[in-house]
Amino acid sequence: MVRSAAEAGRNRRVTAREYFAALTNRRIGVIMLLGFASGLPLALTSSTLQAWMTVEGVDLKTIGIFTLIGLPYTWKFLWAPFMDRYVPPLLGRRRGWMLLTQLALIAAIAGMAFTDAKNALTTMALLALAVAFFSASQDIVFDAYSTDAVQPEERGMSAAMKVLGYRIAMLVSGGGALVLASGGEFFGLMLPQGIGWQNTYLAMAALMLVGVGATLFAPEPLKQVQPPRSLDEAMIAPLKEFFSRNGAWWLLLLIVLYKLGDAFAAALSTSFLIRGAGFSPAEVGAVNKGMGLAATIVGVLIGGALMVRLGLYRSLLAFGILQALSNLMFMWVALAGKSYGVMVAAVAVENVCGGMGTTAFVALLMSLCDARFTATQFALLSALASIGRVYVGPAAGYFTDPKEFGMAWAPFFFVTFLVALPGLGMLVWMKRSIATLDRASDLAPDTMPRD
Repeated sequence: MVRSAAEAGRNRRVTAREYFAALTNRRIGVIMLLGFASGLPLALTSSTLQAWMTVEGVDLKTIGIFTLIGLPYTWKFLWAPFMDRYVPPLLGRRRGWMLLTQLALIAAIAGMAFTDAKNALTTMALLALAVAFFSASQDIVFDAYSTDAVQPEERGMSAAMKVLGYRIAMLVSGGGALVLASGGEFFGLMLPQGIGWQNTYLAMAALMLVGVGATLFAPEPLKQVQPPRSLDEAMIAPLKEFFSRNGAWWLLLLIVLYKLGDAFAAALSTSFLIRGAGFSPAEVGAVNKGMGLAATIVGVLIGGALMVRLGLYRSLLAFGILQALSNLMFMWVALAGKSYGVMVAAVAVENVCGGMGTTAFVALLMSLCDARFTATQFALLSALASIGRVYVGPAAGYFTDPKEFGMAWAPFFFVTFLVALPGLGMLVWMKRSIATLDRASDLAPDTMPRD
């Protein structure tokens, strides 16, 4: 029986020597640095900005509305064909767009640093929206570059280095930024005075120079592909192919619902731990961002190992159930009050289960992409997957704001568990369709299921 390339990749053991060789490979090393540049802006417009606004006393309803700043991540597929079609005059189609977006990110993040997070909310919202737009645009071209720049046998290592760089950046701009900005109480100890939010954001803007340097040093992609001849060609063909499949609309709905409960619980988790449970920003940064990142990586590794045995459908179902149940851990924190042990346990369990769910979910997105249109289709599917993370924020803020609905934190996190159930129900209903995706990946493009 012929195994798929994806299955063979999952079963292949990677040696320590290959990991070391990857770090000295120019292409792979550059991808790790570009992964860092890709991951750095995300927290600066979400959890870190949320913490800044919380410390400044901004109401929860407004903080919830600010989660809409992530909208560009859900709509990036709209301008992905534009970046595929047109070539900047410097550094070519991939590196040229990366350089332009990175320079724009430096300017926009620096602009946020000089804006009052409490009294200049409109300006802050516009600058944060610009950061999200240029970050989503950088992601589009980085995903394309990381696909084109490596040899087929280097793809597994490339993906590992890409995730490593991205996760390190999220730690730096998430937990690291909170500790750097605030100082103060840290598990009963007093840290030196922080450098403040303005200097922290200026430091984050300076760190984007890592991406600029990597882009300038990066080799040209190995695959020299002619750009599409028109925007119609770049946009219509990938969409036409996807929607010609049986049950395409149901698949899209599953993508939205599968991580919805997880996104609902995470929407105000930082504000909950600071304002609701009474932990300091430094403590939240170290546990929810620092230890949480490590727990997520553990979850990803466990999920990847189990998927080899379970397959796609059973992994999605098992990890989805654990992901939903882990939301109840924050309900425990809300009931227990300021307990460091309970917070550490809740963050660890939630992130391990979330990492497992993410592993299966990304595998689902990959299985849905036609090899001829991977870049555009993955941009579409990943943007759709971001809808839950972006749109549930205002609802979360409305439910928990004392001036609005005023729901207590414990019932709120129970509701997030209930929100996860429709996605699991749809997954069970679509069992046959999901189970065939692994087999369909072995077929030629013209034998994929169609209406």
